[in-house]
Amino acid sequence: MTLVSTLLARADSKCELCGADEALTVYAVPPASDGTAEQSVLLCETCQTQLDNPGNEDVNHWRCLNDSMWSEEPAVQVLAWRMLTRLQAEGWPQDLLDMLYLDDETLAWAQATGEGLGGDDGEEAQELHRDSNGVVLEAGDSVTLIKDLNVKGANFTAKRGTAVRNISLVQDNPEHIEGRVEGQRIVILTQFVKKN
Repeated sequence: MTLVSTLLARADSKCELCGADEALTVYAVPPASDGTAEQSVLLCETCQTQLDNPGNEDVNHWRCLNDSMWSEEPAVQVLAWRMLTRLQAEGWPQDLLDMLYLDDETLAWAQATGEGLGGDDGEEAQELHRDSNGVVLEAGDSVTLIKDLNVKGANFTAKRGTAVRNISLVQDNPEHIEGRVEGQRIVILTQFVKKN
């Protein structure tokens, strides 16, 4: 079976992001697709053009991600995460990002080219602090704990659902933030928080 026929069968001859059935092409998911079906998706011309040209998105077109983000195909999940992250300032994409769960490997792939699907700031993109959903955190943000955390040396457990306001970023480690919980300033792993 060729790559095209494999993807046509997998996608039921429709765009794997929006469901359109015309002008379909194979799209190798960057940054390092090996040309296999696992690292490629079937896209319509509209989706492909908007993915490749940041800043020219028809925001309402991407409401289709409400359905396609639940695909079992990691390559589709990666593109959905990237586009939702790019559009999160619109409001509704952030709600979808909050629901979207990617396993560690798929999330690393989604983050590999940053939010804009390209660009030369690879080093800077790696230094961004991101929450459990991959949303960029900034100093002063408020976050919510997504699991109970035993605080070493403080003899208490920070409960899931606890809001931590006015966080600080640990400059030399993008996986750590600082915040005040039960009156004590603690270091928290970004993988255990969700931006409010």
